[in-house]
Amino acid sequence: MTSGNTVVIYNPFAGAFRHRQRKHWLNESVEVLRAQGGNVEVRPTTGARTAPQIARQAIEDGATLILAAGGDGTVNEVMNGIVFSDVPMGILPAGTANVLAVELGMGTRMVQVANNLSTYIPERIAIGKLQMGRQSDPRYFMLMAGIGLDADIVYKLDPAMKNSLGKIAYWVAGFSQLGRRIPEFNVTVNGQSYRASFALASRVRNYGGDLEIARSISLLDDDLELVLFSGESSFGYLKYMLGVAFGRLSGMRGVTVVRATSLSCSSITDSRVYLQVDGEHAGRLPFEIELVPRALTLLVPPDFRTRRPLSVPQAAWTTSPTR
Repeated sequence: MTSGNTVVIYNPFAGAFRHRQRKHWLNESVEVLRAQGGNVEVRPTTGARTAPQIARQAIEDGATLILAAGGDGTVNEVMNGIVFSDVPMGILPAGTANVLAVELGMGTRMVQVANNLSTYIPERIAIGKLQMGRQSDPRYFMLMAGIGLDADIVYKLDPAMKNSLGKIAYWVAGFSQLGRRIPEFNVTVNGQSYRASFALASRVRNYGGDLEIARSISLLDDDLELVLFSGESSFGYLKYMLGVAFGRLSGMRGVTVVRATSLSCSSITDSRVYLQVDGEHAGRLPFEIELVPRALTLLVPPDFRTRRPLSVPQAAWTTSPTR
């Protein structure tokens, strides 16, 4: 799937490519792709939020495959320029968590992925659409939207600490929340209203590269798995984290899991509640999310469909609406 005109888009300002070794891996990966046949062009981004336009221009220039080289943030930006086109998208992982690479089971070694890309197959998948207001442009996400606790961590995370510590930086920032009040907000889904201090609307099982919170969803599904955590005490999240670590969120008090194709979130108090999509800050409440079916063609390993998780009965996961 690498013949034709391939365009590789990467962010030279991202932490992933500030290391000389990773730049070498990118160059080596490009040579591997060229050896497989076809034309391969590398187009770096020129600033924040420029990847979507670069991807759109590549399509206008006749690209038959677009590869996002980098982490999940770069993948998200490139994807926003490809959505609704017929041009397939692939990834060359090089970021902090590489959630998509782990989810697809392709590994996180860029050169190895480049060697295997010729065996990958296209899958037409649904993506999430985030609408912050009627006058604003929508933003699309492939992996997840996090509201509340984790988005607050993403918003306040020191970029220098992220670059130096990688995924450990998120754990440090998370534990710094202990002792703080976490504001709750309203989530309306499937005609019912819930209160939560952290909500995860996910298209993938993998979370942060190490954990599974939404345990039965797949990119091949046509809905979202929404996991809601209630309670304003940050210490309550120690219990929730144990439930995540041991795969025992099902039936846990304060946790609600539902399947949905749309949802909306609004504030309860004057506290600012933030939102992240695919690991990047995306704004704050209020907003709406809906799933858009068959909106993107993604290259996946040939065995990805066979590794689809078994469905978990919704009744076993869902608790009563939070008052």
